[in-house]
Amino acid sequence: MHETRISRPARKTLCLATALIAAAAVSGCTNDSGSPQTANLVSGKKLFVQKCGSCHTLARAGSKGLTGPNLDAAFASARQENWGDDGIQGVVYGQILYPNSNAPMPANLVTGRDASNVAAYVATVASKPGKDTGLLATAVAPAGGGKPAVEKNGVLSIEADPNGQLLYVQTKATASPGPVELQMPNLSGVDHNVVIEGTPIKTAVIKKGVAKAKGTLKAGSFVYYCSVPGHRQAGMVGKLTVR
Repeated sequence: MHETRISRPARKTLCLATALIAAAAVSGCTNDSGSPQTANLVSGKKLFVQKCGSCHTLARAGSKGLTGPNLDAAFASARQENWGDDGIQGVVYGQILYPNSNAPMPANLVTGRDASNVAAYVATVASKPGKDTGLLATAVAPAGGGKPAVEKNGVLSIEADPNGQLLYVQTKATASPGPVELQMPNLSGVDHNVVIEGTPIKTAVIKKGVAKAKGTLKAGSFVYYCSVPGHRQAGMVGKLTVR
C-alpha cells in the first residue's frame, strides 16, 4: 500500500486547521464562513483594509502592517500544497473567531457575515501574484496622493487615511515659520498620530476625532510620521517644508 507523505509546512497548516475545528466543536459553534464563491468580496476587502490592514501585510489589499503575520507569507506553503480557497478561508475564519490570547488581535474584531467576507477575501488573494481586478480593484480608494497640506492662519491639518491604510492623505506639507497648531483628523478607527521629527510637536494617538498639538516651527525641511509601532515603517510618513 502506498504511503502518502505530508510535508512539514502542510502538517503545520493542517494542525492549525484541526485545532480550530476542535475549538469550534468544544464551544458548540459551527463554521459559518460560507465560501469565497458566495461571499461579498468587495465588502471583505474594505473591512480587511479598515480593520486588519494596520497589523497585516497583504499585497493585493495594499496593506503593509507589521505587528501581525504577513498573510502572503503565512499561506505560501498552503498554496504550494494545493490548498483551495475554501480551506484557507476556514483557517482565517477560525483565527478571527478564536484569536490567540497572546496575540494583539482583539476578539470580535469583525463578526457574523463581515467575518465571513473578510476570511473569503483573504483566502481569494493571499499569496497570489498580480493585482485585484474588476470591482475589487476600486473597492478601496488609493491612499495618499492628496493635495499637499498648507498651513493657513497658523493651523496645519494632516489627515490620516480614512480607510485605515497606513498612510496620510497628504504626504507633503508646507508652513510658515512661527507658532502652529498641528491637527490630525482621523476617521479610520485605527490608532494614529503625527510627530514632526526634530521638534517637540506631537499629537496624541487617537482612533477617531481630531488630534491637536501646538508648537513653533523654524525654517527648514522636516519629516512627519506616525509613531504607533510599525506604522512609520509601513509608509505612514511625509515631508514638511517650512519657509
